[in-house]
Parts: sequence; structure tokens; C-alpha cells
Amino acid sequence: PFTVTVASRQTPIAVAADETLLAALQRAGVDIPYSCQQGFCVTCRTRVIGVANGDVQHRDTLLTPPERESGMMLPCISRTTADSNLCLDL
Repeated sequence: PFTVTVASRQTPIAVAADETLLAALQRAGVDIPYSCQQGFCVTCRTRVIGVANGDVQHRDTLLTPPERESGMMLPCISRTTADSNLCLDL
């Protein structure tokens, strides 16, 4: 489990160990585009503003190294390490 904060709301959202980041954002009412929910379409690509106490765990094969280095992630399948706080540019 970890926590995500949406920059436009500044309200932390808990993400369960068995839940995707995308599902947690949707549960909290965050409007985020998505389609395949499997990391193939890249529709949900989102910029990471920062990660406290952890790192992004990229579980996709589509984002390029420069995209990852610039802070992009796919919340439909990617996560952060446990007990971290992720901040997204949404």
C-alpha cells in the first residue's frame, strides 16, 4: 500500500496493495483518461511531480527511458514502493 496526492486537490488517497493506482484515483472521483487498463494504450499517461520515501515502479514496456526520466508513468499498472507518497500532476 501507498498514498497518492493529486496536486490540484492536495488530498491524500490511500492505494491498497491489491488495487491499481488508476482504480484508487477513480474511487476518489479523480477524472483521469484511460482505456485498456493494461498499459498498452498509454491513454492514462500522467506526470509524477514527486515521490516521498520511495520510487516509481514502472510495470509497463511502452514508456521510453526519456519519458520515465521526465516523470511520466502509467497509473493503470505502475505503482510506487510501499509506504511512499506519490504526487501526481492532475
